[in-house]
Amino acid sequence: MSIIASAGVIIASTALLIVLSVFAGLKEFSLDFSNFTDPDLKLLPVEGKSFLIPESDLNSLNTIDGIVAFSKIIEERIVIKSENKNLLATLKGVDENYLSVTQIDSMITKGQWITPNTNDVVSGWGISNNLSFGIFNFLKPLTLYVPKPGKGQGSSIRSYFNSEIVSNVGLFSVNENLDNEYIFSDISLAKSLLNYEEHQFSAIEIKLDNEADEDLVRAGIEAKFPNTFIIKNRAQLNDALFKMLNTENLAVYLIFTLVIIIALFNVIGAIIMMILDRKKSLNTLFNLGAEPSQIRNIFFLQGSLMTVISGLIGIVIALLIIFVQKKFELIMLTPDFPYPVKLQVMNIAIVMITIFGLGIIAAKLASQRITKDLIKTVE
Repeated sequence: MSIIASAGVIIASTALLIVLSVFAGLKEFSLDFSNFTDPDLKLLPVEGKSFLIPESDLNSLNTIDGIVAFSKIIEERIVIKSENKNLLATLKGVDENYLSVTQIDSMITKGQWITPNTNDVVSGWGISNNLSFGIFNFLKPLTLYVPKPGKGQGSSIRSYFNSEIVSNVGLFSVNENLDNEYIFSDISLAKSLLNYEEHQFSAIEIKLDNEADEDLVRAGIEAKFPNTFIIKNRAQLNDALFKMLNTENLAVYLIFTLVIIIALFNVIGAIIMMILDRKKSLNTLFNLGAEPSQIRNIFFLQGSLMTVISGLIGIVIALLIIFVQKKFELIMLTPDFPYPVKLQVMNIAIVMITIFGLGIIAAKLASQRITKDLIKTVE
């Protein structure tokens, strides 16, 4: 009975640590893409879609310790037309510093990045597939449309929309959402399409030094531009993804904790069986002067040790499995991509606290079965 109970705890603790490590690996894999496309910090307008900022004020960002580079952004929803097909997408106009802030150019799988001050664009693979266009197809250019602000009726489509004819020079592939959503252009093209003023932008994206303190940088920006921007870091820009991953991680943890609780019923049963099996020995100890509380402590210690040792064995087995997967990539998610796992000290601590805490509670509950009446009752 004790061996079965120990085996249950070993399997449960092994499974919990492996699953938490797999989710940590999947989370890291999912968020790795944001390192290529999202800045360390993004300044957004407090109100509306855009803001006006003089060049002299903008250059003061360079005086804040920790800021390596920044890029001016114009972002707006547009309609893309390719021959007889139309698609709603997001145009992101960027300046020449954008590649110093992000690594989006490394995600280009076909073609090249845009040339400054041209009508070149780089689109996602999803947009390309939906509209059936490729790169450097100058005989079939794309047309971008943006509704004009204003009131009243127009006499033609030109009265309702600003338009620009562009050439697609590259295709990027990041993930399904971004591939189906974004098309990049030079900021001058976006400014012309949207009728923005010279110093009007949608956002400022910032690259921080690796050793920079984000809180100090935020404080420096707030000091220079009080109540001007909403400042978001990479995690806040992907808050929906973070919430989804954290919720899934919590749900899996709770499910496997329930499995551990079920496994610990075996521990409780094993301790109770040992108590009933050794009633004569307990009666002898009692007659020799041992108090029921002292006898309870013996079985409590035995149950606690059983749980702790079994939990540690399970953790060691899980560590070996995780190491083998990281080293030899035995289990594949796709034919070319191994199942991601990431070992975190926090996850090891969570498993230890869960196993040891619940195991001690189980041992305590089982040892409470020992009473003076039980000890005195000997068959």
